[in-house]
Amino acid sequence: MFTLYSMQRSGNSYKARLALSQLGVSYRLIEVDILRGESHTPEFLAKNPKRPGAALGSRARPLSRRSNAILWYIAGGTPLAPEDRIDRADTLQWMFFEQHSLEPNIGAAYFWLALVKGGRDLQQHALEDWMEEGHRALGVMEKHLALNDFFAARPLHHRDIALYAYTHVAHECDYDLTAFPAIGAWLERVANEPGYVPMDYRPAAAMPAM
Repeated sequence: MFTLYSMQRSGNSYKARLALSQLGVSYRLIEVDILRGESHTPEFLAKNPKRPGAALGSRARPLSRRSNAILWYIAGGTPLAPEDRIDRADTLQWMFFEQHSLEPNIGAAYFWLALVKGGRDLQQHALEDWMEEGHRALGVMEKHLALNDFFAARPLHHRDIALYAYTHVAHECDYDLTAFPAIGAWLERVANEPGYVPMDYRPAAAMPAM
């Protein structure tokens, strides 16, 4: 069984939880609150020295990577992953886009404005850039979704999960998604997929960090 070290309100952690739920894979969840410094403990650093929003492993082989690497691993060999080489390349393009254009802007704004007390004042100098670049990323997604129901030929693909994680909380950090109707419709389609769980869902096996 997998053990997932996860912060409940982290979009990066949510990617793994949503993918595991989509696949019906059971896992042991250990909550790590980075706002309390729990990702800096010697125990956690031994598993993942880079301190991302999530770490995944099994007793046989621990895996501590960035969130999209964990998502790629979970999806491998399942209906969430593409078999065609061109589809795999397209998936990587969207996952790179998410990490380069979406997560550093909407993800950063969400962390500082929605999670950190006083974060708006601390990051006032960065807000304009986050808003500008985040809206540019949303514009790219809007153009795609104006012609497609999902980011892959079939729902629900792990590229959709990667892009969904922070987009669906963008309204919590000053982004007005009413300007992006195709994105809004896509968010509803993802939320209506079988196996969907919201970010605040906690499996019964959740445990606090040691």
